[in-house]
Amino acid sequence: MQQISPNELADWLAASGCHERAVPVMLDVREPWEMEICRIDGALAVPMATVPPRLQEFDPDADTVVVCHHGVRSFQVALFLERNGFSSVYNLAGGIDAWSCDVEPSMPKY
Repeated sequence: MQQISPNELADWLAASGCHERAVPVMLDVREPWEMEICRIDGALAVPMATVPPRLQEFDPDADTVVVCHHGVRSFQVALFLERNGFSSVYNLAGGIDAWSCDVEPSMPKY
């Protein structure tokens, strides 16, 4: 598993629009109430507890970025994905909180 900074992810998403690199699958493993406060556009809402039973829904060969509030839950999920054969997994370092500070300052914080 690799760590990716908010700025690196923002650059990746921007480059994806230019077809330089495929858009990553972004799994947001926060709870629904957290997703109501803020989210990164395009992220899939997959609460942490639902990842194991939904594992077959995701492509193990796709670039996958896991997101949570501060990067702890997403780190655990990213490790789980790697142990289950996912080959290109990234943890968003600092989570949505760091994203809101570094990339999208107008995003609500909690």
